[in-house]
Amino acid sequence: MLYTQNGVPGEAAYDRLVVAPGIDFDFPPGLATAEAQLAVPHAWKAGAQTLTLRDQLRAMAPGGTFVLTIPPKPYRCPPGPYERACVVADWLNRNKPGSKVLVLDANPSITAEAATFTQAFNVTYKGIVTYVPNADVVSVDAAAGNVYTTFGSAPYHGDVLNVIPPHRAGRILAGTGLLNDAAGRFAVVDVLSYASTAVEGVHVLGDAAATTQPKAGHIANQEAKVCADAILRAFAGKAPDPSPVTNSACYSPISATSASWLTAVFAYDPVSRTMVPVPASSGEANGPSGDHYEDMFVWFDTLMKDSFA
Repeated sequence: MLYTQNGVPGEAAYDRLVVAPGIDFDFPPGLATAEAQLAVPHAWKAGAQTLTLRDQLRAMAPGGTFVLTIPPKPYRCPPGPYERACVVADWLNRNKPGSKVLVLDANPSITAEAATFTQAFNVTYKGIVTYVPNADVVSVDAAAGNVYTTFGSAPYHGDVLNVIPPHRAGRILAGTGLLNDAAGRFAVVDVLSYASTAVEGVHVLGDAAATTQPKAGHIANQEAKVCADAILRAFAGKAPDPSPVTNSACYSPISATSASWLTAVFAYDPVSRTMVPVPASSGEANGPSGDHYEDMFVWFDTLMKDSFA
């Protein structure tokens, strides 16, 4: 396996290799250049683009329109785009009177915490947020501020555009043979060990893996534990745990002072060989609250300490 250390390419032998390269994007027509991507940030990887989007919102005149697009599933953090729509609507309502948020969702309906976000869009931010399902992005005119979608032929115009493109596994995996799902975008794995079904001895975790679980940090943490246990068992000549269980938990900010939450438990199904939701152990909060907002930071700090200890 090739690697780079201090800029020097070389080779390293391994018995098992674990990779978690995250995501990359398939940009729609109109966003192929670095210049266009700077003008229309996705801000779906923390860093420079997040700051760019912040600065664009700060510079937007009162009464302007913020257009947010949501890619088809699967994408990183299912509730994330809806969270962003809410917190931007909250900020605009307080700082840019008369401004609007237009959500163009490629999916047929809200993909996570449907009750929470339907309430937020239709009640909490009524008159501010407009939600349009089945609006997959066809192309973007960055200079004109227009987004063309599958929902009608007319473009949607915005003063600030936040186009989140369709996702794929991190491009470091391109050409490795690992990207073997039907679309050639993600790595199919055996969820008993997260071993690639295409390349022996390689395990793929997190957003780059094709599983029935959501692409989220909490799930990646759970997958890593299942994977590590399976590798230790393999080194001891044993089979993986035949019935792993994982949990996905997430807090969703709805405003600057309130949040909701979502949890889901997944158990291994030997018939489909996939992780399936356990209905009685899954659900969402009855609604956002200040207490949930405070709990959100405890949850995040705990997850980070557990993941990077």
